[in-house]
Amino acid sequence: MTAALRERPSTGTRLRGVLLGQLAENRAQLIDHAERAWASPTFSGGRHTIRLRFTGAAAIMAGERFIAALPEHEFAMRGALVAEAEVIAVRHHAAIDPPFLDVTTYLLVLDED
Repeated sequence: MTAALRERPSTGTRLRGVLLGQLAENRAQLIDHAERAWASPTFSGGRHTIRLRFTGAAAIMAGERFIAALPEHEFAMRGALVAEAEVIAVRHHAAIDPPFLDVTTYLLVLDED
């Protein structure tokens, strides 16, 4: 009997896992993820726009750390290289109970396979 081959999760799924787990400290909710194919004469990959929500005071603090860490984070994703990672929008909603922070990111991910 042969073991069933497991399909590797998509680049977008793995990217969300890193953002939500490591960088967001498991304190964010995924609001939106859009992916568009990208290619140059020598590389291919995808452009990812991901919006996260950090709800509550402790989560907002984690969100602030996320904002500071994202541009310099060394992503370790087999078969993919994050060539660019930046925060493109931040919206604080402090007058709402509970308060929350929305962070929109842009990531250019190149295929290494």
